[in-house]
Amino acid sequence: MPGQPVRRLRRGLLDPRPLRVSTDFRRLWASGLVSGLAAQMSVVAVLFQVWDLTRSPVWVGTIGLVQAVPMIVLGLLGGAVADALDRRDVVVRTTALQALVAAGLAVQAALDVGSLALVLGLVALQSGAAALGAPARRTFVKRLLPAHLLAAGVALHMIGFQAAMMAGPALGGLTIAAAGIGACYALNAASFLVALWAAYLLPPMPPEGARGAAGQEDRMAADAAEGGGDKPTGAPQPRRRLRHRVRAVLASLADGIRLTVRRPVLRGSFAVDLAATLLAFPVALFPMINELRFGGDPTTLGLFLSAVAVGGLLAGVASGLVTRSAHLGWIQLGAAVVWGAALAGFGLAGPLWLALTFLAVAGAADTTSVTSRAAMVQLDTEDRMLGRVSSVEHVIGIAGPDLGNFRAGVVAGLWSPAVAAFSGGVLCVVAVVAVGLTHPQLARFRVQGQRP
Repeated sequence: MPGQPVRRLRRGLLDPRPLRVSTDFRRLWASGLVSGLAAQMSVVAVLFQVWDLTRSPVWVGTIGLVQAVPMIVLGLLGGAVADALDRRDVVVRTTALQALVAAGLAVQAALDVGSLALVLGLVALQSGAAALGAPARRTFVKRLLPAHLLAAGVALHMIGFQAAMMAGPALGGLTIAAAGIGACYALNAASFLVALWAAYLLPPMPPEGARGAAGQEDRMAADAAEGGGDKPTGAPQPRRRLRHRVRAVLASLADGIRLTVRRPVLRGSFAVDLAATLLAFPVALFPMINELRFGGDPTTLGLFLSAVAVGGLLAGVASGLVTRSAHLGWIQLGAAVVWGAALAGFGLAGPLWLALTFLAVAGAADTTSVTSRAAMVQLDTEDRMLGRVSSVEHVIGIAGPDLGNFRAGVVAGLWSPAVAAFSGGVLCVVAVVAVGLTHPQLARFRVQGQRP
């Protein structure tokens, strides 16, 4: 048929329908694009400032560590909070805190404090605020869009992130060269106000189908009052109430972790992501490679991050191949293998154009892998548990790269950044293949009702 090639081409392109069917989703997506752009500028600023203060790849890698610790602790707690409270209110409050911390980074830069501890402390606080609100934010797509557009909504968020990542680092490098790191931090603080506005305009979003941790707390408190729970010990009532609250939150977190471990698709998908990030994440290597090979120009440092985003953006444009596919598991496995292989090539690349090419391929593979993983998590988890499972996803998706950056910095300090990048990429490929062999359910995962 004459029109069939055109229809196939359209099916392979990004699906924009979520932007048409939901005003709230459209506003949320646009604000995410703005805040993502400024956040990527801030990433370059933090990398550049820590490298300027220390000239040590280990300290640059430590940025990942100070982000990962609050990310793990508060990210998991955020899942219980998202399944117990109104999710919109959680996002509003945590976004406001992120804006305050970003303003603090701008102030310390403007005053030229020069304190590594202060910079790392503010970065850790901002990471913690983001982690606490992230599980609630991840539930918005499922609540704002019909099921058949869910994967397309995830892909739109991914392409928005990649577009910001493509332009943000390069713009950040230029801004540092022209106006200093404080300007990047100030723009990041302003962008959080845009995100705060978009979240505030969302409708109330209490979790569906379960009372969550708050309900567990109420039941425990009632049992205690009636003598059916803990026996009176003479402890003040506020102390008993706090004990019940902590116990309820821990029980809620345990439910989410048990579900993740019990389901092979979730367990395998998260294991693939861990293999890719813990073993091969390269961002901590960028300042040192830039210094050794390209003279330490901040513009080149921005180009490294932008190259990853260029590949991700191209993959996002062709995301219909993923969002309309029934075989998301195979897609994630294959993309993770390509990611590892490309980063191994980056470790060996000499000319700038070749290094940027490998990073672009890695970026395309990363977007494909993350889109397929996020869609599988949404489809394989009921709403009443989605906050807690999303918290596990967030911890792995964010803390994994941070810990991977720490690993990369340590290996680069012991040997060289080339060894760190190459060995990490090879180990990633080996680990992903192992996960695929031990989790056949992941490879067989099929989207019900989706045409192959």
